[in-house]
Amino acid sequence: MNARPKKSFGQHFLHEKRYIERIVSSISPKPEDVVVEIGPGEGALTLPLLAAAGKLTAIELDTDLIPDLQARAAAVGELRIVHSDVLKVDFTALARELGAERLRIAGNLPYYISSPILFHCVDHAAAIRDMHFMLQKEVVDRMAAEPGSKVYGRLSVMLQLACRVEPLFTVPPGAFRPPPKVDSAVVRLLPLPAEQRHDADPERVHAIVKAAFAQRRKTLGNALRQLMDAAAIEAAGIDPKARAETLAPLDFVRLAKVPTQA
Repeated sequence: MNARPKKSFGQHFLHEKRYIERIVSSISPKPEDVVVEIGPGEGALTLPLLAAAGKLTAIELDTDLIPDLQARAAAVGELRIVHSDVLKVDFTALARELGAERLRIAGNLPYYISSPILFHCVDHAAAIRDMHFMLQKEVVDRMAAEPGSKVYGRLSVMLQLACRVEPLFTVPPGAFRPPPKVDSAVVRLLPLPAEQRHDADPERVHAIVKAAFAQRRKTLGNALRQLMDAAAIEAAGIDPKARAETLAPLDFVRLAKVPTQA
Protein backbone atom coordinates (compact mmCIF):
# COMPACT_ATOMS: atom_id res chain seq x y z
CA MET A 1 0.00 0.00 0.00
CA ASN A 2 1.21 3.51 -0.80
CA ALA A 3 -1.34 5.84 0.74
CA ARG A 4 -0.94 9.55 0.18
CA PRO A 5 0.25 11.06 3.48
CA LYS A 6 -2.11 13.72 4.83
CA LYS A 7 -0.58 16.93 6.16
CA SER A 8 -3.64 17.48 8.34
CA PHE A 9 -2.78 14.30 10.27
CA GLY A 10 0.97 14.96 10.30
CA GLN A 11 1.59 11.67 8.51
CA HIS A 12 5.13 10.50 7.73
CA PHE A 13 5.10 6.78 6.93
CA LEU A 14 8.11 4.75 8.06
CA HIS A 15 9.30 2.47 5.26
CA GLU A 16 12.97 1.56 5.75
CA LYS A 17 13.16 -2.07 6.82
CA ARG A 18 16.23 -1.92 9.04
CA TYR A 19 14.70 0.73 11.27
CA ILE A 20 11.40 -1.11 11.42
CA GLU A 21 13.25 -4.26 12.51
CA ARG A 22 15.25 -2.31 15.07
CA ILE A 23 12.10 -0.80 16.61
CA VAL A 24 10.33 -4.16 16.77
CA SER A 25 13.45 -5.70 18.34
CA SER A 26 13.53 -2.92 20.95
CA ILE A 27 9.89 -3.61 21.85
CA SER A 28 10.35 -7.39 21.71
CA PRO A 29 6.63 -8.23 21.96
CA LYS A 30 5.59 -11.64 23.27
CA PRO A 31 2.33 -13.58 22.71
CA GLU A 32 1.24 -12.90 26.29
CA ASP A 33 1.64 -9.11 25.87
CA VAL A 34 -1.29 -6.79 25.21
CA VAL A 35 0.11 -4.39 22.63
CA VAL A 36 -1.57 -1.16 21.55
CA GLU A 37 -0.24 0.83 18.60
CA ILE A 38 -1.01 4.52 18.16
CA GLY A 39 -1.37 5.58 14.53
CA PRO A 40 -0.53 2.42 12.56
CA GLY A 41 -0.60 4.25 9.22
CA GLU A 42 0.32 1.83 6.45
CA GLY A 43 1.15 -0.92 8.94
CA ALA A 44 4.96 -0.80 8.75
CA LEU A 45 5.19 -1.54 12.48
CA THR A 46 1.74 -3.06 12.86
CA LEU A 47 2.33 -6.22 10.84
CA PRO A 48 5.67 -7.27 12.40
CA LEU A 49 4.33 -6.45 15.89
CA LEU A 50 1.22 -8.48 15.11
CA ALA A 51 3.31 -11.38 13.83
CA ALA A 52 5.29 -11.44 17.08
CA ALA A 53 2.41 -10.93 19.52
CA GLY A 54 -0.38 -12.73 17.63
CA LYS A 55 -2.87 -10.01 18.44
CA LEU A 56 -2.76 -6.22 18.54
CA THR A 57 -5.06 -3.24 19.06
CA ALA A 58 -4.41 -0.22 16.85
CA ILE A 59 -5.79 3.29 17.30
CA GLU A 60 -6.26 5.02 13.95
CA LEU A 61 -8.05 8.27 13.12
CA ASP A 62 -7.70 8.14 9.32
CA THR A 63 -10.60 6.05 7.99
CA ASP A 64 -8.97 5.78 4.55
CA LEU A 65 -6.19 3.60 5.95
CA ILE A 66 -8.31 1.14 7.93
CA PRO A 67 -9.75 -1.24 5.24
CA ASP A 68 -6.39 -2.03 3.64
CA LEU A 69 -4.73 -2.47 7.04
CA GLN A 70 -7.43 -4.90 8.15
CA ALA A 71 -7.12 -6.87 4.92
CA ARG A 72 -3.34 -7.16 5.15
CA ALA A 73 -3.44 -8.13 8.81
CA ALA A 74 -5.98 -10.92 8.34
CA ALA A 75 -3.35 -13.49 7.42
CA VAL A 76 -0.92 -12.37 10.15
CA GLY A 77 -2.88 -12.28 13.40
CA GLU A 78 -5.82 -10.80 15.27
CA LEU A 79 -5.94 -7.05 14.65
CA ARG A 80 -8.51 -4.87 16.37
CA ILE A 81 -8.76 -1.29 15.16
CA VAL A 82 -10.17 1.48 17.33
CA HIS A 83 -11.26 4.34 15.09
CA SER A 84 -10.62 7.33 17.32
CA ASP A 85 -8.52 10.34 18.17
CA VAL A 86 -5.96 8.89 20.59
CA LEU A 87 -6.48 11.83 22.96
CA LYS A 88 -10.02 10.56 23.49
CA VAL A 89 -8.98 6.99 24.29
CA ASP A 90 -9.13 6.03 27.98
CA PHE A 91 -6.15 3.67 28.25
CA THR A 92 -7.11 2.60 31.76
CA ALA A 93 -10.55 1.52 30.53
CA LEU A 94 -9.00 -0.06 27.43
CA ALA A 95 -6.69 -2.17 29.59
CA ARG A 96 -9.70 -3.47 31.54
CA GLU A 97 -11.60 -4.13 28.32
CA LEU A 98 -8.70 -6.12 26.88
CA GLY A 99 -8.21 -8.04 30.13
CA ALA A 100 -4.71 -6.65 30.59
CA GLU A 101 -3.02 -5.83 33.85
CA ARG A 102 -0.95 -3.30 31.89
CA LEU A 103 -0.64 -2.30 28.26
CA ARG A 104 2.42 -2.09 26.06
CA ILE A 105 2.05 0.98 23.86
CA ALA A 106 3.97 1.81 20.68
CA GLY A 107 3.70 4.23 17.82
CA ASN A 108 5.16 6.65 15.32
CA LEU A 109 3.50 9.73 16.80
CA PRO A 110 2.36 12.71 14.72
CA TYR A 111 4.93 15.35 15.60
CA TYR A 112 2.48 18.22 15.82
CA ILE A 113 0.58 16.66 18.73
CA SER A 114 3.30 14.50 20.27
CA SER A 115 3.43 16.37 23.60
CA PRO A 116 -0.34 16.17 24.23
CA ILE A 117 -0.22 12.44 23.46
CA LEU A 118 2.68 11.95 25.88
CA PHE A 119 0.88 13.81 28.67
CA HIS A 120 -2.29 11.83 27.94
CA CYS A 121 -0.40 8.53 28.25
CA VAL A 122 1.23 9.67 31.48
CA ASP A 123 -2.24 10.30 32.91
CA HIS A 124 -2.83 6.55 32.48
CA ALA A 125 0.68 5.42 33.51
CA ALA A 126 -0.63 2.99 36.13
CA ALA A 127 -2.27 0.98 33.32
CA ILE A 128 0.84 0.97 31.10
CA ARG A 129 3.88 -1.32 31.31
CA ASP A 130 6.01 0.53 28.78
CA MET A 131 5.88 2.84 25.78
CA HIS A 132 8.04 2.91 22.66
CA PHE A 133 7.57 5.98 20.52
CA MET A 134 9.08 7.49 17.40
CA LEU A 135 9.27 11.24 17.84
CA GLN A 136 11.08 14.28 16.57
CA LYS A 137 14.62 13.96 17.96
CA GLU A 138 14.41 17.42 19.48
CA VAL A 139 11.40 16.27 21.52
CA VAL A 140 13.24 13.15 22.73
CA ASP A 141 16.18 15.36 23.74
CA ARG A 142 13.80 17.50 25.79
CA MET A 143 12.16 14.45 27.36
CA ALA A 144 15.49 13.11 28.62
CA ALA A 145 17.16 16.45 29.45
CA GLU A 146 18.78 16.97 32.84
CA PRO A 147 18.52 20.09 35.03
CA GLY A 148 20.73 22.88 33.70
CA SER A 149 20.33 21.84 30.09
CA LYS A 150 19.09 24.42 27.61
CA VAL A 151 16.30 22.05 26.56
CA TYR A 152 15.27 21.01 30.08
CA GLY A 153 11.71 22.17 30.70
CA ARG A 154 8.11 21.31 31.47
CA LEU A 155 8.10 18.18 29.28
CA SER A 156 11.30 16.91 30.93
CA VAL A 157 9.96 17.38 34.45
CA MET A 158 6.46 15.99 33.94
CA LEU A 159 7.67 12.88 32.11
CA GLN A 160 10.56 12.17 34.47
CA LEU A 161 8.25 12.40 37.47
CA ALA A 162 6.14 9.62 35.95
CA CYS A 163 8.57 7.52 33.89
CA ARG A 164 12.12 6.48 33.30
CA VAL A 165 13.06 7.99 29.94
CA GLU A 166 15.46 5.98 27.75
CA PRO A 167 16.42 7.41 24.33
CA LEU A 168 17.28 4.45 22.09
CA PHE A 169 18.44 5.54 18.61
CA THR A 170 18.10 8.18 15.91
CA VAL A 171 16.21 7.65 12.64
CA PRO A 172 17.09 9.83 9.60
CA PRO A 173 14.51 11.64 7.44
CA GLY A 174 15.07 9.26 4.51
CA ALA A 175 13.49 6.39 6.45
CA PHE A 176 10.07 8.05 6.01
CA ARG A 177 7.70 8.89 3.19
CA PRO A 178 7.59 11.85 2.82
CA PRO A 179 10.87 12.66 4.60
CA PRO A 180 10.37 15.06 7.51
CA LYS A 181 12.66 18.07 7.74
CA VAL A 182 14.21 16.87 11.00
CA ASP A 183 15.81 13.78 12.48
CA SER A 184 13.60 11.45 14.47
CA ALA A 185 14.39 9.26 17.45
CA VAL A 186 12.96 6.25 19.23
CA VAL A 187 12.46 6.48 22.97
CA ARG A 188 11.38 4.00 25.64
CA LEU A 189 9.26 5.19 28.58
CA LEU A 190 8.95 2.97 31.64
CA PRO A 191 6.28 4.15 34.10
CA LEU A 192 7.63 4.25 37.63
CA PRO A 193 6.31 1.62 40.05
CA ALA A 194 3.75 2.86 42.57
CA GLU A 195 6.27 3.08 45.41
CA GLN A 196 8.47 5.44 43.37
CA ARG A 197 5.72 7.84 42.32
CA HIS A 198 5.34 11.11 44.17
CA ASP A 199 2.36 11.64 46.46
CA ALA A 200 1.73 15.34 45.83
CA ASP A 201 -1.45 16.67 44.21
CA PRO A 202 -0.86 16.11 40.47
CA GLU A 203 -2.78 19.23 39.47
CA ARG A 204 -0.76 21.34 41.89
CA VAL A 205 2.51 19.91 40.57
CA HIS A 206 1.45 20.58 36.99
CA ALA A 207 0.41 24.15 37.77
CA ILE A 208 3.74 24.91 39.46
CA VAL A 209 5.81 23.34 36.67
CA LYS A 210 3.82 25.16 33.98
CA ALA A 211 4.16 28.54 35.71
CA ALA A 212 7.83 28.02 36.53
CA PHE A 213 8.78 27.42 32.89
CA ALA A 214 6.35 29.90 31.31
CA GLN A 215 9.07 32.55 31.27
CA ARG A 216 12.40 30.79 31.72
CA ARG A 217 14.41 33.91 32.56
CA LYS A 218 12.26 34.75 35.57
CA THR A 219 13.27 33.68 39.07
CA LEU A 220 10.96 31.26 40.84
CA GLY A 221 9.84 34.04 43.17
CA ASN A 222 8.53 36.00 40.18
CA ALA A 223 7.33 33.07 38.08
CA LEU A 224 5.32 31.50 40.92
CA ARG A 225 3.99 34.66 42.56
CA GLN A 226 0.40 33.78 41.63
CA LEU A 227 0.75 30.36 43.29
CA MET A 228 3.06 30.89 46.27
CA ASP A 229 5.19 33.58 47.88
CA ALA A 230 8.92 33.61 48.53
CA ALA A 231 8.46 32.33 52.08
CA ALA A 232 6.61 29.27 50.79
CA ILE A 233 9.35 28.59 48.25
CA GLU A 234 11.94 28.84 51.02
CA ALA A 235 9.84 26.48 53.14
CA ALA A 236 10.45 23.85 50.44
CA GLY A 237 14.19 24.38 50.88
CA ILE A 238 14.52 26.20 47.55
CA ASP A 239 15.98 29.64 46.82
CA PRO A 240 13.28 31.96 45.41
CA LYS A 241 16.01 33.56 43.28
CA ALA A 242 16.70 30.26 41.50
CA ARG A 243 15.36 29.62 38.02
CA ALA A 244 13.21 26.68 37.02
CA GLU A 245 15.82 25.00 34.82
CA THR A 246 18.13 24.49 37.84
CA LEU A 247 15.59 22.42 39.79
CA ALA A 248 15.40 18.63 39.72
CA PRO A 249 11.96 17.12 39.03
CA LEU A 250 11.41 16.21 42.69
CA ASP A 251 12.09 19.82 43.71
CA PHE A 252 8.80 20.74 42.03
CA VAL A 253 7.09 18.07 44.11
CA ARG A 254 8.54 19.67 47.26
CA LEU A 255 7.13 23.01 46.15
CA ALA A 256 3.72 21.46 45.51
CA LYS A 257 3.64 19.93 49.00
CA VAL A 258 4.12 23.25 50.81
CA PRO A 259 0.76 24.02 52.49
CA THR A 260 -1.12 26.76 50.70
CA GLN A 261 -2.30 29.79 52.61
CA ALA A 262 -6.00 29.89 53.46
